[in-house]
Amino acid sequence: MIYNLIIYLYLIGVAIYSCFNEKVRKMWRGERAAFGVLKEKVDPQAKYIWFHAASLGEFEQGRPLMERLRKEHPEYKILLTFFSPSGYEVRKNYEGADIISYLPLDTPINAIRFLRLVRPVMAFFIKYEFWYNYLHILKHRNVPVYSVSSIFRPDQVFFKWYGRQYGRVLNCFTHFFVQNEQSKQLLAKIRITNVSVVGDTRFDRVLQIKEAAKQLPIVEAFVKASREKSKVFVAGSSWPPDENIFIKYFNTHKDWKLIIAPHVIGEDHLQQIEKLLEGRKVVRYTTAEKSSQSPDSDLQSTDVLLIDCFGLLSSIYHYGDVAYVGGGFGVGIHNLLEAAVWDIPVFFGPNNQKFQEAQGLKQSGGFEINNYEDFERQMNRFVSESGSLEEEGQNAGMFVQSLAGATEKVMASICL
Repeated sequence: MIYNLIIYLYLIGVAIYSCFNEKVRKMWRGERAAFGVLKEKVDPQAKYIWFHAASLGEFEQGRPLMERLRKEHPEYKILLTFFSPSGYEVRKNYEGADIISYLPLDTPINAIRFLRLVRPVMAFFIKYEFWYNYLHILKHRNVPVYSVSSIFRPDQVFFKWYGRQYGRVLNCFTHFFVQNEQSKQLLAKIRITNVSVVGDTRFDRVLQIKEAAKQLPIVEAFVKASREKSKVFVAGSSWPPDENIFIKYFNTHKDWKLIIAPHVIGEDHLQQIEKLLEGRKVVRYTTAEKSSQSPDSDLQSTDVLLIDCFGLLSSIYHYGDVAYVGGGFGVGIHNLLEAAVWDIPVFFGPNNQKFQEAQGLKQSGGFEINNYEDFERQMNRFVSESGSLEEEGQNAGMFVQSLAGATEKVMASICL
């Protein structure tokens, strides 16, 4: 079969490329070590529910469901697998799963060996995961398999004449819980009807994150004086093309304070950001954190707080009046919902067509920008039109609230 040939060629390519790329090397080693992890940790007497997420974003979509199952059905154990190091390395110590490992590449031998070891009683594949050999063996063994928060578009291989053979993999799923009506209609065209439109579980997840938000004394000290004298702009997961736009604006509108949490936290990038901030007083988060003196007075007189560590962004949005989520001038925007859930308007770049939440937010407190002029025009509106900032922020928050509930719908439909 052509699929298996491609998988074996990919396997060879990964093995070679791992010699030159650290991220690929981690994935290569992790996949090779997975069977050892499973042999050591799988309890032959336990019943496992298997969740597979390609990376960190898909993990966040599956997390509300994992945690509900763990809470309501403690008789089952949870196995969580990742394909990408960016998911595994961040969540390898996640306490909501009993076993966490890489997923060995989808060769027939790997799939047979993996499923013999784990023997899952149920499996959940998050969003875009369609591994042909794993899914066909699961179907052969009559294991219920669910696709959660999946989304389909006309340009996907399943809907092309040359993708008909591979498209049979969709018949292996017990049920699809899709994000939108278009996905359901596309599947119906290829005679897949076991489909429910439930929305995206990420809406449930960001509400969980909001409830569990951290109190950040350094950020609180930074914004303390801002509530009366100025407002706070938060840029999350920003890249250089994003920074070139919003920093230019705030270099001439210095009555705003900035919190910048770049996507890439490396010394070269941090210095590049500092260089762009002409004449503005910048303090790095870890510098303020290490200060032996009370940071309040210094931080209140600081213009920009530069976040040079991970794990804080979802809580930092709470302190902003306006947010900018990066990535929209590159491969695609990062998590808009983490910002919108805090009732603040959200800016993002033009590469957002594949993101359902971005399309919804364009009508409800979200603003696509293509260049500096777009950003300037909308920011000037917030400054000049009294109440517009608060109104758009409320619209964004209401949008998130209105689309929550996908986890509940999935739980009501699965058979345990």
